[in-house]
Amino acid sequence: MNSWANLGFDLHVELPHGIGVRAALLQTLRDAIDSGLLKPGTRLPPSRTLALDLGVARNTVADCYAELAAAGWLVTRQGSGTVVASLADAHIRGTDPSPTRPRFTYSLLPGSPDASAFPRAAWISSARRALTAAPNDAFAATDPRGRVELRNALTTYLSRARGVRVDPSRIVISASSGHGISLLARALGGAIAVDSFCLHLHRQLLVDEGLRTVPISVDESGTCTDELGSTSTRSALLTPTHQFPLGGPLTPARRATAVEWASSTGSVIIEDDYDGEFRYDRKPVGALQGIAPQQVAYLGTVSKTLSPAIRIGWMVLPDRLIEPVLATKGPYERWVSSTDQLTLADFIESGRFDSHIRKMRATYRRRRDQLVATLAQKVPHVRIEGISAGLHAVIRLPSGSEQAVLTAAQTCDLSLEGLSTFRHPDVASVGGDGIVVGYSTPTQSQYPRTLDVLCEVLQTALR
Repeated sequence: MNSWANLGFDLHVELPHGIGVRAALLQTLRDAIDSGLLKPGTRLPPSRTLALDLGVARNTVADCYAELAAAGWLVTRQGSGTVVASLADAHIRGTDPSPTRPRFTYSLLPGSPDASAFPRAAWISSARRALTAAPNDAFAATDPRGRVELRNALTTYLSRARGVRVDPSRIVISASSGHGISLLARALGGAIAVDSFCLHLHRQLLVDEGLRTVPISVDESGTCTDELGSTSTRSALLTPTHQFPLGGPLTPARRATAVEWASSTGSVIIEDDYDGEFRYDRKPVGALQGIAPQQVAYLGTVSKTLSPAIRIGWMVLPDRLIEPVLATKGPYERWVSSTDQLTLADFIESGRFDSHIRKMRATYRRRRDQLVATLAQKVPHVRIEGISAGLHAVIRLPSGSEQAVLTAAQTCDLSLEGLSTFRHPDVASVGGDGIVVGYSTPTQSQYPRTLDVLCEVLQTALR
């Protein structure tokens, strides 16, 4: 076979019957461009390659390319091959029918780090080093626990930085903390206790897996764990380090109560270490898992420290849950890229992960301080809570004003989340009105103007 037969790109083409080959190919290519299957800028295979794939004469394909180029459907450039013309946009009648969330000019949605702060150069350096040193089996089907290189790196990091009691055999890599919650929900089943105010997306994951969620109270001291004994549940989802969304850490007494409940009933606590690395005005709070490793399933992720685009999370599991979770996950790693795992392992072991966290901790503390100072100056009658750690704050509002603030925010092109979004549906409207402000979300250049818009919204709605 000639060497040129292996050059170019694959193109799936099915020629209609009943017409000549040339007419069929012209019609097929026009239809593919017109429907959007071949998008502007898509590079087509060389005429020789496509002719070989279709079993037709090369001149037939070359003539079709030339005719479509003359009509403006394709562009042929010397040395660049043949691509779908950008002018073909005018021919494409179809649009993406999938609904999308409205885009706002300004956003203070909680749960996202500053995307512009992603350490690109350091990540690329780790990727290059990790892939160069990667064994051949890194590019084959992988152990469902995850790459051992990452599990080893996490063992050192989690024990050092978060006080987690762990060895690599008890770590299972997931695509996110939400993925971990879904896997644990399938392994546990039954009913599960959750905070009356918690991350609604995680609560919905539990419901989607068939679990009944039972709300328990929260206050400035975190989850009211003394209520666990009256729930008749055998598991609980908690955010002990930094309760989401209200912000308080679980007090030592309440931690002891939760562990005692789990130990005495054989229950499991799922600990979501939500933004646990970011603290400002308080001493570091270690993971609850460090107190009771056989009662607590610990969840972590890089979605807040690095980026939600890096789809890597981890579970540190009690011995009894390892096999059920692995059985649910499947016989090999289907969710998380092995190369990303290797890159993250190097990123942690090189010290770049710690450096990035320290840098962002200082950045987000300055943003937190700027939020507090701006509100005190421009909207002094609102109260701000949950600011000693994390990436968000709760702004308390007068009763009945939450929806007015959200409506005003939409008018000002600002994306905000109301406190009521996170209230359990079985809980009466208690806890007051408020908004949850994610001060880590905007870029540094956008942040001052975003705060100005927030103040304008509050001034307008609370006038």
